Amino acid sequence: MDTNERFRLFIALAIPEEVKAKITAAQADLRRALPDRSVRWARSEQFHLTLRFLGDVEGARVEALGEAIRTACKRFGSLHLRAEGVGFFPDRRHPRVVWVGVHDQAEKLPRLQQTVGAAAEAFTTETKEDQFTGHVTLARIKGIQRSEAETLVEAVERMADRLFGQWTVCQLELMRSELLPQGARHSSLASLPLIDLPTALA
Repeated sequence: MDTNERFRLFIALAIPEEVKAKITAAQADLRRALPDRSVRWARSEQFHLTLRFLGDVEGARVEALGEAIRTACKRFGSLHLRAEGVGFFPDRRHPRVVWVGVHDQAEKLPRLQQTVGAAAEAFTTETKEDQFTGHVTLARIKGIQRSEAETLVEAVERMADRLFGQWTVCQLELMRSELLPQGARHSSLASLPLIDLPTALA
């Protein structure tokens, strides 16, 4: 890793491939309802649950960032997540982001997001979210007419109760986002465990 380079980073939870496949199918249904000129659709390899967007971080600080988050979260414990329902931000009259909801019955996800945010605070100047909502982004609306917005809302509301899957997550991902002409490319720089595994005996 080039320590003189700056990396556009975020902390996320991975989505299993079988859940991504079901989300992709729902996305295909929505794409039939809206013209692509109005929407920037996320690719399936971009599906993830962002806990904290960090923006540009100096390469020389990436290792320390990973260690800070690892130390803060290593005894947090696993999460049992459920991807369910489709919605939009900020509201039905002005949809700007279409998403699939992600939550856990134990309601540990918001606490993990706060833990990650506190551990990463010294490494970012990006503004915190006012209110965290666990989600996977399906699309971002670039420009939409009122009739198209109504069509989108109707299509989304038909998926309000759709279940995409359940899974257990035992680690965070320190992700890099590279902005390329064909769109953002995401790659994992490090996996950070949520379970403090004992060192194997020699």
